[in-house]
Amino acid sequence: MQETAARLLAAAGLPGEVVALTRLTGGRNNRVFLLERAGAAPLVLKRYHHDPRDTRDRLGAEWAFLRYAWDDCGLHCVPPPLAAEATTHSALYGFVPGGRIAAAGASHVSAAADFVARLNLPAARDAAARLAPGSEACFSMAAHAQTVARRVARLAGGLDPEAPHARAAAALVQQRLVPLWAQIERGLPRDESATPWCVSPSDFGFHNALADAAGGLVWLDFEYAGRDDPAKLVCDFFCQPEVPAPGALYAGFRDAVLGALALDAATHRARCDALLPAYRVKWACIMLNDFLATDAARRSFAEGGERAARCAAQLAKADAALGKIFEA
Repeated sequence: MQETAARLLAAAGLPGEVVALTRLTGGRNNRVFLLERAGAAPLVLKRYHHDPRDTRDRLGAEWAFLRYAWDDCGLHCVPPPLAAEATTHSALYGFVPGGRIAAAGASHVSAAADFVARLNLPAARDAAARLAPGSEACFSMAAHAQTVARRVARLAGGLDPEAPHARAAAALVQQRLVPLWAQIERGLPRDESATPWCVSPSDFGFHNALADAAGGLVWLDFEYAGRDDPAKLVCDFFCQPEVPAPGALYAGFRDAVLGALALDAATHRARCDALLPAYRVKWACIMLNDFLATDAARRSFAEGGERAARCAAQLAKADAALGKIFEA
């Protein structure tokens, strides 16, 4: 990592020798290090998980998004992109200080809506159109249904038999997840009219935010970002399990995003509301990813630690989430 850090510093034209590389906690898919230099401000070095079985270009997506945010939108509430190295799946970013958010409130949700609005200013539309679709981007109602169905099918098709608590997870999938999804899928609208797109941070929520000294928010982690359906952005935002947005603020956030994008309120409110239960199922599937061999390998790359504890915790979260699928 020292050699990679030195090359990235040189590519960014930044002075100072690497004094220390300290692993930071919290990354679930990648390894993140605080890079300290002699006589200069610290930076962040990020090494992205890469697996031939998972073709997503996490480095490319995050790098393109941050360049767009900085260069085309003038947004500085995200880390500045400094240098990238595709061969080692690594990138160098500015360090942004701040503290984790323990619980989200109305001011946080308002700041999130403002961030989405500023990412989608009409003046940046041409540059936004050059961004690739985000991870699992959906541009039709059928695509939304297919995205969730694929995740359910992966779990129903067989969990890693070596995973701790695999039997309990299989029972949850077969007895609760699959029937719930079948019920929701039957009720999804089949309208295939053209779907608008927006720039989406993806994996967007307060688990990927820091509060700075002035009380403002800094947003992090955009490895799945790109163009996507605004309804998916809204639903995903209110399904994030780690630092959840209060459900009572859903309608206000939904309407603020739709208003910023100048979308017909009645039509797109209905789309968001119809898709919300489907995305709750998707997030229950995500909570069970540790029971899939490929996803467990990615978690191990980023976090290490005890798989049995992770599996037990995720199983409990998924069980609780399935009980809230139809909450208002």
